Amino acid sequence: MSETNTTNESTPQRGLNFNALKTHVLEHKIFVALLCTRILTIIFALGYIFPIFGTSYNAYYKALLSNAATSALRLHQRLGRVQFTSAFFRELVREDSCHYLFYSLIFLYVAPITLVLLPITLFAILHAASYSLTLLDVLGQNAWWGARLLISIVEFQSRNILRLAAFTEIMLMPMTIILIFMGKAGLLTPFIYYHFLVQRYSSRRNPYTRNMFHELRVLLEAGAAKPSMPGILKQILLRVVSISCKLAPPQVAQQ
Repeated sequence: MSETNTTNESTPQRGLNFNALKTHVLEHKIFVALLCTRILTIIFALGYIFPIFGTSYNAYYKALLSNAATSALRLHQRLGRVQFTSAFFRELVREDSCHYLFYSLIFLYVAPITLVLLPITLFAILHAASYSLTLLDVLGQNAWWGARLLISIVEFQSRNILRLAAFTEIMLMPMTIILIFMGKAGLLTPFIYYHFLVQRYSSRRNPYTRNMFHELRVLLEAGAAKPSMPGILKQILLRVVSISCKLAPPQVAQQ
């Protein structure tokens, strides 16, 4: 009987380890808070498209606010306390989280546009999936294999997700100009968004926007070089490339 008890005690439990999960949550409160705000971003974005609970209008702005909360938490995590120094400000504006905090603030004062929610939703899905896998590992190696499968699909497509987010960021630039003529955005919106796009282009940690600009330039130049391309369209394409190159910030060598 004693041998049986000893064997049972020495055998690791295969159930879900909720005690380990509780300990992990208490030790990583900001990470868990980030997961919650990202999940809220996804829920509100879906609520905008499928307004089952509440109105799509409210869901749209709640998605932007939850993304702003995510960005603010991430900035606090990376930079700590706010310091009123030029060095802190320079570091602040170079952070990707600052860019998307700025992004949310820009579109809080613009009429709802479905395309605006795409980048923040994609980033929320990508980062939420990554941290959810960490929580599943804490629960146990065999916990919720179905969720692990979905997470693995997201991680496998991470490069395409980041490229799509970068492409959307770029396409929103002409969209903001169109919105002025539609009466859905202010005159300053394109200029403010341009500064956001400049920061994304210069990002240290995420080169996808910069790479996407290069891919689009190659694509447009190749299209303009086709013999079958009408002269007017060729001039338009080359003009778009020329203007984009002039507006692009100078490249700074990475340290």
